[in-house]
Amino acid sequence: MSNKPSVVMVGLGYIGLPTAALIAQNKTYVHGVDINPSVVETINQGKIHIVEPELDIAVAKAVKEGYLKAATTPVEASAYLIVVPTPFKAKNEPDISFVESATRAVLPLLKEDDLYIIESTSPVGTTEKMMQLIFTERPELAGKINIAYCPERVLPGNVMYELVHNDRVIGGVDEKSTEKALAFYREFIKGDLHRTNARTAEMCKLVENSSRDVQIAFANELSLICDKADINVWDLIELANKHPRVNILQPGCGVGGHCIAVDPYFIVAEYPMESKIIGKAREINNYKSFWCAEKIQTAKLEFELKHGHKPSIALMGLAFKPNIDDLRESPAKYIAQKVLQNANNGEYYIVEPNITEHNVFKITEYKEAVEKADIVAFLVAHDEFKTLELPSDKVVLDFCGVFK
Repeated sequence: MSNKPSVVMVGLGYIGLPTAALIAQNKTYVHGVDINPSVVETINQGKIHIVEPELDIAVAKAVKEGYLKAATTPVEASAYLIVVPTPFKAKNEPDISFVESATRAVLPLLKEDDLYIIESTSPVGTTEKMMQLIFTERPELAGKINIAYCPERVLPGNVMYELVHNDRVIGGVDEKSTEKALAFYREFIKGDLHRTNARTAEMCKLVENSSRDVQIAFANELSLICDKADINVWDLIELANKHPRVNILQPGCGVGGHCIAVDPYFIVAEYPMESKIIGKAREINNYKSFWCAEKIQTAKLEFELKHGHKPSIALMGLAFKPNIDDLRESPAKYIAQKVLQNANNGEYYIVEPNITEHNVFKITEYKEAVEKADIVAFLVAHDEFKTLELPSDKVVLDFCGVFK
């Protein structure tokens, strides 16, 4: 099709691709950019490279109708969205080099009144840094283009619904930019759009996930205390939550995923002296995974002393949370690796009902694993596990409240 795209989407991952498909559904031409040629090829065939319900249908339709096309380089458009990863350098410091190289890629194409939006999770001040970069390289654009920050807030597994229906926070570098970005998102988003400035929008994204992390850390800390105090932490939390103004979350084997386990570091790296609770919460949630691995180790030794032979162990779950196939930053995966590092000839059954194979772990069917194992350690509270009948002779380590 010769139709000029009106949107360039730089980054076609877990957020970029669904957003591109959503905009394309609105009969708007989207030119998606990804540095990975196989991703580009997959999308241009109308297929997808990530697992997300309903996304495959949306992409297939958008590509077939000609509203979505992928390439490894950008083209001229009227709106440019930067949706690339922001990984970490050493010592948990955020790395904005991907955002910068994405910005440099579109720099020569920018023209007066264009809209440039960063959606990537970023340290406070990133949008202004990119504005400086744009105006340094293209001084004639100073004050002439619209620059904004607008983070996503979606749940893997429900992205296609939440992209449309969740509220969004939209922060421009000036009034005009905010208005222009609002008008852009209003085309395809049904949730409320809340206007602010770029710095507040950047911090808002980081604070939302840090807030969850801190609350989970409180629950995880309680689980450590209750283990020593010989109290069932699940009962305790259920009773405490009967208070009208108390809402304690559920403990688990740590915190994973590409948001909650990561975003707090963006704040801690920039404001180390001020972010005491946020930093400590990260430590507690990381320690909880280590603690779970140690617990499995101890149970293994106790079993050996008691029975005179090594136990077989089932590690139940690898995903970073229940009922998804996403293993990114997963504490369960870390625990499995740690337990297997100390494995000398023991029998281990690794279970993850949401994936069929893994390039490191040999995956066992969950019922078979429970049947064969002496020790069953629950790392993720997948729905399948809740229906299991466990024989009384099994040693059960329930780190995520499968059998509260």
